[in-house]
Amino acid sequence: MTLLLLLDKFEIVNIDIKPGTSLTFKGVPGSENRFAINLGKDSNNLALHFNPRFDENVVVCNSLHGGSWQSEQRERRMNFARSAVAKFSVHFRGDAFVVKMPDGSQIVFPNRHGYNSINYIAVRGGFKLTSFKFE
Repeated sequence: MTLLLLLDKFEIVNIDIKPGTSLTFKGVPGSENRFAINLGKDSNNLALHFNPRFDENVVVCNSLHGGSWQSEQRERRMNFARSAVAKFSVHFRGDAFVVKMPDGSQIVFPNRHGYNSINYIAVRGGFKLTSFKFE
């Protein structure tokens, strides 16, 4: 596993997350309109792009294959507030990703590419990550 901490992003590469694993993110959304949690093989092949959008009051989930975006799944469950601590988790089930939102509700997004492991995790945009764990 390689951990890269850069000024504007959190990124882990060369990790081997198997089905049955839960990832928990805790942090504070900033003043930006959007942030994203990306899980996949690498930055051009994402199984899950989890993207709360304050400017649209929506959470968008999508996947990326070979650098090409697939169709969006839009959820009108914006459980995030700017400058408020948010804790949420992503459970990699194998066939799908189950995102447990800060209020306890869930978003289910299919594993469209059938990945049997996740090798890349990244946090992008306006989310100051204060803790991260997987189990």
